[in-house]
Amino acid sequence: MSFSLRQGEFCVLLGPSGSGKSTLLNIIGGIDTVDCGTIQIGDTVLETMDDKHLTQYRRKHVGYVFQMYHLIPNLTVTENIETGAYIADDPLDVNELIKILGLWDHRDKFPNQLSGGQQQRVSIGRAIVKNTSLLLCDEPTGALDYHTSKEILTLIETINARYGNTILMVTHNEAICHMADHIIHLHDGTVRNDTFNHEKVSAVTLKW
Repeated sequence: MSFSLRQGEFCVLLGPSGSGKSTLLNIIGGIDTVDCGTIQIGDTVLETMDDKHLTQYRRKHVGYVFQMYHLIPNLTVTENIETGAYIADDPLDVNELIKILGLWDHRDKFPNQLSGGQQQRVSIGRAIVKNTSLLLCDEPTGALDYHTSKEILTLIETINARYGNTILMVTHNEAICHMADHIIHLHDGTVRNDTFNHEKVSAVTLKW
C-alpha cells in the first residue's frame, strides 16, 4: 500500500475487521515494524530507527488514543493527563485542556468514578497534552453508545481545529467519513480507495 497525509488533516482509515487498520496504525505509531517498505513522518524514517530512537519518536511526535482507555486506576483525572505532560518537551497547559475536555468538575475523580465517555475524554487528554503533531485514534468510539460517540467525535473535531494535529482514526463506521478531510479505505491489507472529502459535515450532524 502507498499513501500520504497532509499536515493538520483529519484522516479516517476505514475497513472491516481484519483489513489491517490497527496494524497499520501501530506501525505508524512505532509500536509494530514493517517487513519491507518505508514509513516516513516528516523527516523521520521509522525503519532506520533503533528501539531508543523509536521510544523518543513516540514520546515527542505521537499521541495515541485506544479503544480501551488504559487509564491508571489509582490516579485522578488530572494526574492521568499529567502522565502525558511529564514526558513531553512542550506540553499544553493541563488545566486549560481539562476545561476543553469538559472534565473540570471531575478533575479530582478516579477512573472508576467516571462514565465510559468521560474516561475516553481523559484518554484523549493524556494523548493531546503532549502537544504532538500526530494523533492516532484506534476505534475511540468503539466501546461507547451513540450519543457519547458523537460527543467524543465532536471533541476530536474541536482538537483538530484548535491545535492543528494531524489525526489518523481507525474505524469501521462509514458515517464518520463524512466529517473527515481524507478517507483511506483498506481491504485485506491493501488500499482499495484513497479519496478526499470536499464537503465535510460537523460531527454533531452525523447519523448512523
